[in-house]
Amino acid sequence: MDVSERVISHLEALGADFTAVSIDPAFADTAAFCERYGYTAEVSANAIVVASRRPPVRHAVCVLLATTRLDVNHAVRSHMAVQKLSFADADATRALTGMEIGGVTPFGLADEIPVLVDAAVMEVERCVVGGGSRSLKIEVDPSVFKRMSAVTVVDGLARGVGS
Repeated sequence: MDVSERVISHLEALGADFTAVSIDPAFADTAAFCERYGYTAEVSANAIVVASRRPPVRHAVCVLLATTRLDVNHAVRSHMAVQKLSFADADATRALTGMEIGGVTPFGLADEIPVLVDAAVMEVERCVVGGGSRSLKIEVDPSVFKRMSAVTVVDGLARGVGS
């Protein structure tokens, strides 16, 4: 099963209200996607892999609205209880998730990978996240995150741009 099939299968198993949106992979990055496909940054969510710097390495996938930036040095680091934390590079992201940057999603991940969702994501009616590849996006009711055992909704995980 390829990664996109794994993502769709996971969403179906969760009973998620979702739409799979096929896209040109050249427009997978959030700003380009929004401009090309008519979505706004206010409903677009980024899934970002973070990794602790010291062994044993701990990972998490953080989901936040595109209008915000991840508070990796405070909120994420504190929540993960690690001293040093950074964004995972493309190789580490691929090794952990099987997904390319620009297509990372919280769906279809191994159960042991924690997913931290910024509380602001839960406030939108529907959000758009990666679909596991750069050629797929998922438009989904964020209430699905409440049904995922690996998800923790965190207030203040992200800050407004410029904060």
